[in-house]
Amino acid sequence: MKPCFTIITLLISVLLANSASAIQPGKTVTWDTPMGKVTFSGKNHFDAGVKCLDCHSKIFKMKKGSTVMKMDDIHAGKFCGTCHNGKKAFASKDNCDICHAKQK
Repeated sequence: MKPCFTIITLLISVLLANSASAIQPGKTVTWDTPMGKVTFSGKNHFDAGVKCLDCHSKIFKMKKGSTVMKMDDIHAGKFCGTCHNGKKAFASKDNCDICHAKQK
């Protein structure tokens, strides 16, 4: 009985740990902005060790569409700029083309 309980506990732990990571590796979220399409890469953030709860609900609300971001806010250290400040991750300022893909 104990080995079965141990295996189930480990399985649940692995599943919970995976669900707590940023958008799962290989998955992306995209949205259109006036400056071009932005793609949030789950792989890049997962590889950097970012977990969902690092940003949600500390920085972003959990409800889809509830956050309105402006570049001035991001450059001021809010939203993505919390990490993308040139210290923890690349700076958002003067690096527009990293996140914003100009539409052709």
